[in-house]
Amino acid sequence: MTAAPTPVQQANRHSDNKRPQTPSRLKHYLTAMLLILLVWGSAWKTESTLGELVQGAPNMLDLLKEMFPPSWTYMDNIAPAMLDTIRMAVVGTTIGAVLAIPFAVLCASNVVRNVWVFYPVRMVLNLIRTIPDLLLASLFVAVFGLGLVSGILALSVFSIGLVAKLTYEAIESIDNGPLEAMTAVGANRMQWIAFGVVPQVIANYISYVLYTFEVNVRAAAILGLVGAGGIGHYYEVTLGFLQYDRTNAIIIFTLVVVLLIDFISTKVRERLL
Repeated sequence: MTAAPTPVQQANRHSDNKRPQTPSRLKHYLTAMLLILLVWGSAWKTESTLGELVQGAPNMLDLLKEMFPPSWTYMDNIAPAMLDTIRMAVVGTTIGAVLAIPFAVLCASNVVRNVWVFYPVRMVLNLIRTIPDLLLASLFVAVFGLGLVSGILALSVFSIGLVAKLTYEAIESIDNGPLEAMTAVGANRMQWIAFGVVPQVIANYISYVLYTFEVNVRAAAILGLVGAGGIGHYYEVTLGFLQYDRTNAIIIFTLVVVLLIDFISTKVRERLL
């Protein structure tokens, strides 16, 4: 007679039955083929070829030669414009972050449970995020004219879409226990939000605002190309007059400023989270 299996043997046999199977290589092959088809189809529709890239390589090298050495003396001319760019990003981010708060609350399905409210507001946010910042700046330039005001308004609208999207997703992932407890003791909706929602998302919200500010500094650097002021105006001028050494100085100056802001913002976010 065969001895009955011990509990340990039964457990091992049970675990062997549940062991996941090795994924088939066919899936990887199909994924690779799909990516190759997408790349090939995109290149065919855009009429871009590897031969054109090879033919244009000498022209790119000539452009790089004209960009070096950078015109360091041009830094004195662009410093005020860079300060305007940073101010534009600060004001635009601040306005957008404040206006994003009601949007984020109205989009959160665990706060506003009426689908006829949060779905339409989400559609508005999707529309805002669909419009590029350069197009927003062009629209505001057409309405308010050239200058920093158009750039600030464009960055404000862009910030609303980004901050509200990230914040309402953070609200939907909070712990609902405190909210249920406050509801049980008779708290109204404003108390519910102020003491149950805000304390759980405030750190994330500040982190999202800082991240948006980083993005806006980069965006503000090119809004001048459409007349929204800032350092972007000098990009347009130097490129138009083929002064590539000055363009290179602007690029390096912008890079240093952006890296410094990114470093400071990252350290602040690390302390918050």
